[in-house]
Order: sequence, then C-alpha cells, then structure tokens
Amino acid sequence: MSLEIDIRKKLSGCTLEISFNAAGEWLGLLGASGSGKSMTLRCIAGISTPDEGRITINGRTVYDSAGGINLPPQKRKAGYLFQNYALFPHLTIRQSLALVLRNKSAPEKKQIIGRTLARFGLEEAADQKPPRLSGGQQQRAALARMLITEPAIVMLDEPFSALDSFLRDTVEKELTETVSGFPGTVLFVSHNRDEVYRACRRMVILDRGIISRMGERDEIFQNPLTVAAGRLTGCKNIAPAHKTGEKSLFVPQWNLTLNTARPVPDDIRHAGIRARHIRPPLEGETENVFVFSLSEAETRPFSLSRYISAAGGSALLWIIDEAPGAPFRQTLDEAIKEQRLCLPAERLLLLKE
Repeated sequence: MSLEIDIRKKLSGCTLEISFNAAGEWLGLLGASGSGKSMTLRCIAGISTPDEGRITINGRTVYDSAGGINLPPQKRKAGYLFQNYALFPHLTIRQSLALVLRNKSAPEKKQIIGRTLARFGLEEAADQKPPRLSGGQQQRAALARMLITEPAIVMLDEPFSALDSFLRDTVEKELTETVSGFPGTVLFVSHNRDEVYRACRRMVILDRGIISRMGERDEIFQNPLTVAAGRLTGCKNIAPAHKTGEKSLFVPQWNLTLNTARPVPDDIRHAGIRARHIRPPLEGETENVFVFSLSEAETRPFSLSRYISAAGGSALLWIIDEAPGAPFRQTLDEAIKEQRLCLPAERLLLLKE
C-alpha cells in the first residue's frame, strides 16, 4: 500500500511545498510547530484542500488540481489518529465503533465490533464513555475506530502529545505493537526526535513548509546536512562558519579554526557538533584540540551539562555526560581541569541553510 504526494498550499507565514513517496513502511514527519506536518496529513485525509498538486493513495488518485479530482474524506480510506483522539464524548466505545460501521448489517457489526474490542483489549471498557477512560484506553479506542474501517494508509498526528511522561512510554509501546500488524504505509508525525527515531526507518524533516532533509533515519542523524535538520535531530552546538581550506573552516562565534574529515563544500554556512561528541583528547592527539574554560555547569537527575568557551569566543559550547559516576565523568573532569578538549574532525557536522 503506497502514498504519493506532491502539493503546494499557502499557509499563515509560509507556503507548504512537499513531495514524497512511501510504500508499506513507517515514515516519520519531524518538524517544529508550524512547519506544516499536521497540514500535510489534513490534505492527505481530505480535511483541507491544497492550492495545487496531486495525491495518490494505493494507486488511486484522491486529489489532482489539474484533473479536477478532490475526493471527500470518507472515500479516501485514510485512517487519521488526531492529537486529541477526537472521540465522541457522548458515545461509548461500542457506539463509536458502530457509528463508523453504519453501512454494515447488524450481525456483521456485532461480529466485527466484538473482534475489534478483543484485539484492542477493550472488552471491559466497551460501554464506557471517553471521560471515564484512561489515556491509554482512549488511544486504543481511537485506534480501534480508525483501523476497524480497514484504511489504505494510517496517519498518526502527535499521538503522545496529550500524555504525561509517566504514561508516554507505556502508551507508545502499546501503539507501535498495535499498529505493527498494519500492512500499509504509516505516517508518523511528531516534533519529538526520539519518538520518530524509535518508530521509523525513514524520515522527512520539515522546516517552514519545505522538506529540509529526507532519507534513512540513521543517515540523517549522522549527517543532517542542513541547519534545520541538525537542530531537529538534537544538535545544540551550531554556529555560522566559513570555509578556509579544502578540509578546514572557521567558526567566528567559537573563535576556532577546525579541520574536517571530509572536504568542505563551498555552500556550507554553519558547523555543528553534538554535545556528547566533545571529548578529552587521546594520548598524543593534537588535531582540533583546544584550550577551553568552564563557564557553567548544570546538574540534572541523570546527566551533567557543562558550558565551555574558547579564548576570544562569544558563544558557549555545550557538553554533556549522560552517565553520572562512570569513568568518562572523571576523565572529562580532568580534561576540563587541564582546559584541553577535542572536537573530533569526523564528528563535525557541515551544514547548509
């Protein structure tokens, strides 16, 4: 089961211009608020209409501005799990399931609903209304209502945003296990890079309505290529830079000239390095080893963050130890005391706008 989308739509503050294909996979859409993630799903579902373009679901065109095609939502077979689940507050789970099966006969409804309630572990809660359900039960009820219609694709819009941190991990595990049996394409929208990383092998990164990066998950995290992709994948040390040689660049805010492991393209405008990749130098190592001063430290329950700066630098670099008490902590402490740290050439991110 496949999806092809190539659309444009004017939004408040930007224009959504998005084009990608997906087939029988979990595809993550990662982006900040207002980047166009949810609007993309709404256009696929038929809730919103693009200004122009084409959308095909499972080989069937559901929208084509040139051909005058714009099928209504109920004819697109696109399952959509909303952020707030959109359950009817006055209906029980059983009644909600019956409502979406209105074209089935009474015996068929009873059989399908019974099978669905059992599949989602909702038998005991079947006659409860949403206000009486837990967060996990509400999500399973919304999933049941969506999947009972046998959609061609499934779209999950920030499915954990309404949950507190205590529930999130449990519900995330339940959702991925439940939807894992779906044979078609699943679009997973989130602003949380960890959620997308766990759920999806491929990603589309959206920035102000356009695709900033698209490809395999691990490749994007290792080499984000753009500033937006770098930030959205968790790199906090990003600063303007300019090329100074085939394999070197200067970062004014850090006051550092850095050697790189690969040639620096002419269009590179920023450099970045993830906090966990800044480390003490190895014995005899001199490349990209600099004298830093410790500006501040921040202790967290399971990590210790430090902010360092080089002489003449106007911006701080963030380094973090995510394993308190580990040998690395002592080594890092000693390195900071000696004021020498390394920004490994192979870990530097070369980023375009």
